[in-house]
Amino acid sequence: MALPVDVDLALVGGGGAASLVLAALDRENLSGVRVAIVDPVHKRGQDRTWAFWGPPGTFLDPLLSASWPAVDVVTAADRRTLALHPLRYAMLRSGPLYDLAGAAEQRLGAIRFTAAAGALHDDGGHVTVHDAEGAPLVRAGWVLDSRPRPPGRPGRTHWLQHFRGWWLEADRPLFDARRAVLMDFRTPQPARGVSFGYVLPVSDRFALVEYTEFSPSVLSDGEYDAALRDYLARLGIDGDTVRVREVENGVIPMTDGVFESRPSPRVVRLGTAGGATRPSTGFTFTAMARQADRIAREVAAGRAPLPGPAYPARHRWMDAVQLRALDRGLTDGVAFFGRLFDRNPAERVLRFLDGTTSWREDLTLMASAPLLPMIRAATGDAVARLTRSAGRGRTG
Repeated sequence: MALPVDVDLALVGGGGAASLVLAALDRENLSGVRVAIVDPVHKRGQDRTWAFWGPPGTFLDPLLSASWPAVDVVTAADRRTLALHPLRYAMLRSGPLYDLAGAAEQRLGAIRFTAAAGALHDDGGHVTVHDAEGAPLVRAGWVLDSRPRPPGRPGRTHWLQHFRGWWLEADRPLFDARRAVLMDFRTPQPARGVSFGYVLPVSDRFALVEYTEFSPSVLSDGEYDAALRDYLARLGIDGDTVRVREVENGVIPMTDGVFESRPSPRVVRLGTAGGATRPSTGFTFTAMARQADRIAREVAAGRAPLPGPAYPARHRWMDAVQLRALDRGLTDGVAFFGRLFDRNPAERVLRFLDGTTSWREDLTLMASAPLLPMIRAATGDAVARLTRSAGRGRTG
């Protein structure tokens, strides 16, 4: 049997999280670090779109398809245009990020294994990555694993952010390219959950239009398509006058379950598997980028590539309470998000959703939520946590 290749760092999975790590290592000029990538597919081209907010002037700027200084939040009652300064809302398609990661991979001299990873054997000093048949591929000082995983400890609420988007092209101006539509709640609301439309215009004739739900279960293909056709009608767009150039689908967990970010001494999980997905919204990209930057800085300093928590513990608690309130019907989802944006500057809300607000700002945000439903949800969450803890104590 051939001996596995020895490297300092192995990336298991080659999607968005791994691409951001490769780009971050390259920005730190870490060409002396031996890197391997293990993924059955060498990802290229457009297979997904990320939307996120943050300050302009980052390494991502040349890669963006579009960005907007303002967004709309729409309800049946009104339309709010929210100025985001000093932030901006941005759209990044996967192709440019994969290209950037590919160039970084070349400069780093990384070794690529086009194979599905199987077991990871961590002996405390090194991690051996095996293929799906059990043969050793690579031995690494550290493994960064971004393969999807369920929570290591199940949560009390299990929802999903699930969506379908159509990339639409028109022969005449249909979209306002000056701003995106962040949430349009004029869509019919599900019996249990929240739905909204979403418009990301690249130009006045080309845009990504999505239907999104926060709810416990996904829809059928026919239901997504019907929801999108209905949303186009609400936008005043005749579906027969536009062309669907591409279709995007996604399902992202929204749960207060705890993801095991470090399952063994030298294995670190990234992306959703590492807790980068915000439980209250399903947004993931900005936390993944923070994880990648932190890892590269730690490696450059000669330390372990540990990204730290994706979000503060208090934010994870606030998300658990919010999910419980929505799931148990204690508060109306449309009203909840409407109040949040009505009573706070948009940039504060967005920074909270990214996990970067202060304690003082968090208290202000909590004060803008409906008080009694949140108290009931917080009390129920506390009782559930105590009950689970007592159950573990009896079986321990």
